[in-house]
Amino acid sequence: MVDLFAWLISFFILIALLVILIYQLMCLADLEFDYINPYDSSSRINKVVLPEFITQGVLCFFYLVTGHWIMSLFCAPYLYYNVRLYRQRKHLVDVTEIFNLLPQEKKQRLIKLFYLVFLLFLSIFWMIYTSLDDHDD
Repeated sequence: MVDLFAWLISFFILIALLVILIYQLMCLADLEFDYINPYDSSSRINKVVLPEFITQGVLCFFYLVTGHWIMSLFCAPYLYYNVRLYRQRKHLVDVTEIFNLLPQEKKQRLIKLFYLVFLLFLSIFWMIYTSLDDHDD
């Protein structure tokens, strides 16, 4: 039963990460269609970048603590990419370069989104498997 709660917690953390990424993609789409100015778009995106990185780190640590080694290995490349962006100081969106980097920023966030959807499906699978396994006992 404890394992089922661990999968539920990871499910909600993954949903939170997906919401943050979709918000960033919506800000970039609004900028692309000229609904908001570059300053507002970059400030909105920059406000949620560090919470995204911290949440991803918490999720990876949570998988390690709960003993879900495979899922923590699946989270490791995404976490490594975020740490590398942070250490190179490329994690924030620059107001003056946002139009030049718009396709790259959208592509980066779409890849992150698809990767998180993959992790979400794995988490749902293991949650269902755990609940059926607990039901048999």
